[in-house]
Amino acid sequence: MAEVLVYVDHVDGAVRKPTLELLTLARRIGEPVAVALGSGAEATAPALAEHGAVKVLTHDAAEYADYLVVPKVDALQAAYEAVSPAAVLVPSSAEGKEIAARLAVRIGSGIITDATDLEAGDEGPVATQSAFAASFTTKSRVAKGTPVITVKPNSAPVEAAPAAGAVEALAVSFSEKATGTKVTARTPRESTGRPELTEAAIVVSGGRGVNGAENFSIIENLADSLGAAVGASRAAVDAGWYPHTNQVGQTGKSVSPQLYIASGISGAIQHRAGMQTSKTIVAINKDAEAPIFDLVDYGVVGDLFEVVPQLTEEIKTRKG
Repeated sequence: MAEVLVYVDHVDGAVRKPTLELLTLARRIGEPVAVALGSGAEATAPALAEHGAVKVLTHDAAEYADYLVVPKVDALQAAYEAVSPAAVLVPSSAEGKEIAARLAVRIGSGIITDATDLEAGDEGPVATQSAFAASFTTKSRVAKGTPVITVKPNSAPVEAAPAAGAVEALAVSFSEKATGTKVTARTPRESTGRPELTEAAIVVSGGRGVNGAENFSIIENLADSLGAAVGASRAAVDAGWYPHTNQVGQTGKSVSPQLYIASGISGAIQHRAGMQTSKTIVAINKDAEAPIFDLVDYGVVGDLFEVVPQLTEEIKTRKG
């Protein structure tokens, strides 16, 4: 069976959920070979093996932390040349898509970004994507070279499938461009204790109807009762009510959780583009004609200041 390269997104050896989802998809089209780079790379092996990686190629060097993107592209290209894979899978983060695009250019291959599903095909992997603000679902495959595919978080289940996970050192030679852009400082992001927005299984978002930064605590309380991430519409972010890092939409982040709750959000196309692939969508809005209701699985016509606190209390009661 052909091997499939999976780029590992990890933090000091702790593997992030989108990578484990990629291993599930990789097993549909071949044998997963994971590529872990940077500090803690070898520590990723047990988790990767537990989820189906037959091999784990590792390499650590200061360049991965000190410089942007290119050292990782150099390493992934080295892995590609060593393995000759049937496909290369990368998480659809901002950095992941840049790495994938640069690799595709280098190896002369086509690229598919933001796939939401992956299956084996007679002429190579077939990827499912949402197009035109999720108004259409498409299936496509790369016609030239080795497919390089980025996959959105929450597109596949995390499934245990124990494999050998043999750790092998990857030989990497950095190019001259690898040290072109240096990281001069880092500021740790303040932790909220909530899940990462793009990876969360549940997202609770607030929009213009929240009517002020001081009222976002209502949205946060509901999110915390569900163990969810907090999102915001562009209107709420532009008004300064919530940070841009939490914006969901075409000019913000794209999410695809199991459950998406939109409170006080009208459902403009800009917002829909970032959340329309959510598995179940619930909207709370006092305007019965709001466009968001054309999209939802469940809709509540009512004042969010009455509905959301009641929903929060009911959830807390049921959870005991």
